[in-house]
Amino acid sequence: MTARMDNPSLVVPGALQPLLDLTEVIGKTGVPKTTLDLVRLRVSEINGRVYTFPDDPEQAGTWDARLPRVAGWRTESCFDEAERHALEMAEAVTLMTDPQDMASDEVWEKSAQYYTDEQLGALVMHIGLVNLWNRVNVATRQEDAAWR
Repeated sequence: MTARMDNPSLVVPGALQPLLDLTEVIGKTGVPKTTLDLVRLRVSEINGRVYTFPDDPEQAGTWDARLPRVAGWRTESCFDEAERHALEMAEAVTLMTDPQDMASDEVWEKSAQYYTDEQLGALVMHIGLVNLWNRVNVATRQEDAAWR
C-alpha cells in the first residue's frame, strides 16, 4: 500500500512539535513508560495500525517482550493489575461503543485505584493522542511502523 501523502504532522507547519511536547508532558506524570507502551500498542491494534518488532535477539532488549501479547491482556498472566486497568481504559475510550458512557464509572473507578488524578488525566490524554496518530497514519496510509 502506497502512502497517500507525507505524514500530515510533517506537512502542516508547526503541527509536529506540540504533539511531541504533549507526549513529553504525559511521560513526566509518573505513569510507567511500560504502561504507556502497552496502551499505545493496544490502541494501535484496535485502530488497525501495525507495528513491527525486531527479530534480532540483540535488539530484543529495546522493547518489552510482553508487547506481542497485549491483545490477550485479559487472559495473559504477565500483566499486573494496574496495567490491566490502563488497558481496559484504553479499550473503553478507543472503541467508543457507547459515547454516552465510553469509560464507565466502573472502568474509571478500577483505574483510580492505581493511578492519581494526574496520572489518569495523562492516561486519557495518551489514549486520545495515540488515537489521533493512528487515525492520521491509517487515513494517509503510512507504512507500518517499527517499534521505537
